[in-house]
Amino acid sequence: MALDAVLAVLVVGVAVWTVAARDTFAAVVGFVAFGLLVALIWVRLAAPDVALTEAALGSGLTGGLLLGASTRLGRTEAEATGELPGGLLQFAAATVSVLVSAGLIALVLLLPEPAPTLAPKVAANIAATGLQNPVTAVLMAYRAIDTLLEVMVLLLALVGMWSLAPDHLWGGAPGRREPADPDGVLTFVAQVLLPVGILVAIHIFWVGSVAPGGEFQGATIFAAMWILATMAGLANTPPVMRRSLRLLLIAGPAVFFAIGLAGFAIAGAFLAYPADYAKLLILIIEIPLTLSIATTLALLVAGPPEQEPQR
Repeated sequence: MALDAVLAVLVVGVAVWTVAARDTFAAVVGFVAFGLLVALIWVRLAAPDVALTEAALGSGLTGGLLLGASTRLGRTEAEATGELPGGLLQFAAATVSVLVSAGLIALVLLLPEPAPTLAPKVAANIAATGLQNPVTAVLMAYRAIDTLLEVMVLLLALVGMWSLAPDHLWGGAPGRREPADPDGVLTFVAQVLLPVGILVAIHIFWVGSVAPGGEFQGATIFAAMWILATMAGLANTPPVMRRSLRLLLIAGPAVFFAIGLAGFAIAGAFLAYPADYAKLLILIIEIPLTLSIATTLALLVAGPPEQEPQR
């Protein structure tokens, strides 16, 4: 209980500090620390799948995106720091925050006893999916449409970000080419961590059917290894005009959607799986989906094209 109380105090304190911080970089660091604390809270709540997702996506990858954004905004930050919102705007923001917080508290406190849940039905029918991890079973079977839409949102976000590139850079490689330093610490760390990280990503993906893990967590680690390699100058991001890159981006959603349509013929509904082949079909979806998610996440961190396209 003492640990839980300390975590509760820390997460509230870091959240307040993150919101109050005027420096963009400091606010991002606070956001990353907040995400890691929330991941620890999920572990204490016996929800390791959510904890992994929070650490990898909520804190890690999103933190990287915000760090990149803070770097790009550094030139204008000095001017914005001196500007303060008016009193009316501050009052409105505070009022909305209090109302949202009060509404969330009320929802938690006024839940019926016992709380409504579909967990017993999921547990009773999980064998039909061939999966032992209930989280993966729910995401890939009972809420498969939601998972498909999440992947499509990521892809649309990437297309929207690419559209921010100037016309003369369209088709070039995202981000900047980082020079490799053979004697640099970052290069050494990247060379050591890359094979280990890839093996960990494969393991996290593979055990997702029976234990905490899955395609999103594994894809995030794959993306992190790609980002590390580009930061160390060991590789460069491919140009967005490359056909193989675009095929890799759409392969996962395309396979997901194709098997979903096949469900009409083989199981009588969209994204329905026949019991004898459910696990095989889910695995066929997850392999290209993991690669597509990893590529999308890495490119989101890289940013819009900044290198001249090769003619």
